[in-house]
Amino acid sequence: MGTRERRDRSNQIDKALRVSFLDCASKYLAKPELVSLAAVGGYGRGELSPASDLDLLILHNGSEKPQAISEFVNAFLYPLWDQGRAIDHAVRTRSETREVAIEDIRVALGLLDLRHIAGESELSNQVASDALENWRKSREKFLPKLRKSIQERENRSGELAFLLEPDLKEARGGLRDINALRAIEISGAISVSLTRVAESEALLANVRDVLHGDNLKARDLLLLTEQDRVASIMGYADADALMLDVAKAARAVDYLMDSTWHRIDSKSGQSWLRRRKDQKIDQGLVILNSEVTIEDGYDISKDSAIGLRAAAAAAQRGLPLSIDACVLLSEKFSALPNPWPKSVLNDLVSLIGAGSSMIRVFEALDQDGLIEKWIPEWSHVRFLPQRNVLHRHTVDRHMLETAVHAAALTRTVTRPDLLLVAALFHDIGKGFPDKDHCDYGEELIRPLAERLGFDEKDCETIALLVKEHLLLSAVATRRDLEDPATIGFVVEKIKEPEALQLLHALSISDGEATGKSAWSDWKAGLVSTLVGKCLAAMAGIKPVSQPDLVPTKSLVDDISITILSSENSAESLDNIEIEIIAKDQTGLLSAVAGLMTISRFNVRSAKTRTTNEIAVMRWIVELDANAQLPSAEKLTDQLKKALSGELDLGRKIEERNENYRKHPGIPTPPPVVFAANDLATNATIIEVRMHDRPGILFNVTRAISRFGVDIKSAIVSTLGAEAFDTLYVTDLEGQPLTGERAQLLATKVENILITHL
Repeated sequence: MGTRERRDRSNQIDKALRVSFLDCASKYLAKPELVSLAAVGGYGRGELSPASDLDLLILHNGSEKPQAISEFVNAFLYPLWDQGRAIDHAVRTRSETREVAIEDIRVALGLLDLRHIAGESELSNQVASDALENWRKSREKFLPKLRKSIQERENRSGELAFLLEPDLKEARGGLRDINALRAIEISGAISVSLTRVAESEALLANVRDVLHGDNLKARDLLLLTEQDRVASIMGYADADALMLDVAKAARAVDYLMDSTWHRIDSKSGQSWLRRRKDQKIDQGLVILNSEVTIEDGYDISKDSAIGLRAAAAAAQRGLPLSIDACVLLSEKFSALPNPWPKSVLNDLVSLIGAGSSMIRVFEALDQDGLIEKWIPEWSHVRFLPQRNVLHRHTVDRHMLETAVHAAALTRTVTRPDLLLVAALFHDIGKGFPDKDHCDYGEELIRPLAERLGFDEKDCETIALLVKEHLLLSAVATRRDLEDPATIGFVVEKIKEPEALQLLHALSISDGEATGKSAWSDWKAGLVSTLVGKCLAAMAGIKPVSQPDLVPTKSLVDDISITILSSENSAESLDNIEIEIIAKDQTGLLSAVAGLMTISRFNVRSAKTRTTNEIAVMRWIVELDANAQLPSAEKLTDQLKKALSGELDLGRKIEERNENYRKHPGIPTPPPVVFAANDLATNATIIEVRMHDRPGILFNVTRAISRFGVDIKSAIVSTLGAEAFDTLYVTDLEGQPLTGERAQLLATKVENILITHL
């Protein structure tokens, strides 16, 4: 594993190909000495991974008959194909190669790595010389095409540093990007510091080699199911440690690529004199070539504040911070006083509040280790992966993205500085297996906020925001917002309207940064409703108790189902309200939950109330994208059949689950069920957390109903691929369960869910 092994692998294949090529040429060609075999692309560089394609170029001078060339090529290649080798080959003359390379950037790029293997070496050398001349001469045409191809590849494959299952070659920040940087350097357009990504290239190539193993059909996709194996072979403690290094490598490549294109853009169309002209913008700072950098001759050893001053100036102007400035700041670093001066804290807040332009500047500082020097707590979360389907970013990048979204909400709060700092550090406690990241985040942020220069009261507020940054989302999606105890629970924790508004803005920013799978309009609406009720309570408006569900019509038959939303409205398919009125009986709620599953509804919430042996239920659901909205009559008929036993809901749901089992999927932790009596004063809360799948609520409610308790209401939410279901239950007398009985019920439900995996 390593460069030497890849070279040895290439050399061994060279020897075999050389013998076969010359042998076939002598058998089929009149002048075998006038053809040559060359390697291009990755094989041309002599760095061949086990499952890499053999990129071959067969050159001839055009004197041989086409039929002879065809027979010669087939005789040479067929044995390779029979061995299972993936071959990408071309057969051309020198002039044909030159013509194709002028128009096709993929050919032009591959030829930059041309290496002679066998036959007429002069012919190979001439083609290599043509390729280099063509690339440099036509760089103004090729570089935009190269940039477009990189962007298209990123759109297909995503960003390597942030993917759960990255493509080591194709994703942004991967091996193909390093080859693109090498091509830009060869073009002579600008100088590219390839040494900055040498370690990244070595690591990614080594991971790719281990991933391939001895499998000639292997792919470059580092699947979750392969990460533990690769990590073990490479000597990592676990897959998380491996993915942290992979993310770090990809980020270095991505940063160099981003800065390279910026320098090309800045240079394009400007005269030499204009490029050299600088504009002074602050003490020790100038704008040069559309980058913020440090003024020539400025003594930064006497100005410890210049680093964050430069970062704030760059971010607020939407400009990058030059690599040279970051290197200089790192080499001549001087520590800031403790606590930071007010001006430095203001620069930090200005940097964070610059929105999306902040990320590029922050990344530049981070690449040269400056963030860690200013904020040592950052070291642990730097490049820290989140092997969680809800998240698309590493921990540090997620916090940066949260700060970007928070910058758009600064007008909604009275203390935007507290919001921005809390957003940047809200997950600072992650990555410690034995610690809750919210509690430990509070522990870490207090001394950090003091060091940044905040006063005691502000430190308390920031610590509260970090500790409770999940509170509003969790309560809004898992608790009954009509229950006064729910509102009282939140108010007791937050207490002040200003802090609640800050927490609301942080919740929005965190959710939006996580992605659509974790933050939807539905969830945003629930959080907003919760905040509104809490603000009213803080203003002295007492929360009213939840009223009994009142049916919209009288029950004539045993069951009445009404779809209250408009069936013809496209919008209503995302928020359908269904009312069910029925004579109360054992298993009713479970049957209705099963009906929702087989009808392809995704349940958002469900409430039920039984009065005088008549149950009234309100379900808020959304329809699966590939399903048709059933009529109320059909739903009624199916529910009757389910209750009579004519329709086996369990079997129907199991059939749907069998489709899921046909594919292995990804490893997921087992279901967890909690029971508590500390929030609602008149019910026991049963909370279910597990990987989402059809029929969860059906199985849960069936188990609970068989336990001999009543289900007061259910709040169901799906965040990405994770289900969070909360049920309010009471005993048959309408009282909360005893602690022992509640725990017994939770254990029973958990066991049932495990058996149905």
